[in-house]
Amino acid sequence: MAFKLVLAFCLVAAVSCDVSHLRKPYQGQDAEVKILRQDSEVNPDGSYQFAYETENGISAQEQGHIQQINKDQVAKTAQGSFQYTSPEGQPISISYVADENGYQPQGDLPTPPPVPAAIQRAVDYILAHPQPQYQPEQPKHF
Repeated sequence: MAFKLVLAFCLVAAVSCDVSHLRKPYQGQDAEVKILRQDSEVNPDGSYQFAYETENGISAQEQGHIQQINKDQVAKTAQGSFQYTSPEGQPISISYVADENGYQPQGDLPTPPPVPAAIQRAVDYILAHPQPQYQPEQPKHF
């Protein structure tokens, strides 16, 4: 019971945190961004939902709950989405599920930059020269 109370308190604290300190991306540290909409709800059973939207086009929403996996295991399950504009001006929209199988995003995932040549050489070297596996010495019997 105490665990559930602590979990509910942590969820309330996390979900109800003030996001009004968000900054407009790429416009300097001092640019203020207004929160246009912010909603949140945390229930005693551990379920929750939140949503917000800022004046610079960032928005997010998520719902979650505690799910019984088996007799001895529970997992937090969440699903949601977020949207923003990339530095190149491209709108990005991601939806996701996060559960006992991990974080599973889908949508306009930005293409990562290429791996620098020096890093790629280091990775290739490491893969070509793996560390030997530790084999503990077996005790000798006389």
